[in-house]
Amino acid sequence: MIFMEKNKKLTSFTQHLDKLYGKSGTAKRQKYEEGFEAFKLSVMIHELRIEQGLTQQQLADKCGTTKTYISRIENDASDIRLSTLMRIIHEGFGGRLRLTVDL
Repeated sequence: MIFMEKNKKLTSFTQHLDKLYGKSGTAKRQKYEEGFEAFKLSVMIHELRIEQGLTQQQLADKCGTTKTYISRIENDASDIRLSTLMRIIHEGFGGRLRLTVDL
């Protein structure tokens, strides 16, 4: 019974985001969501590199960029160009990049 009373105070993650950043579509929420997508991209690139047993320098050499740039992407992917991302995925990892748009 006590457990059920405590659960009534729980909020969903969406409710939590609404409280901290405003409803979806507001400028503050949009900025948060864009930052989160950049974070996910940086983690994805880092994990792919580790899975393939590559150092940042080796990945940089494979796709024609610098270790510093790979490090910057892995730590904050917000400024990465699409052409560079495609080159990293294709030449660096031997993969193919697919994008989706949610409206």
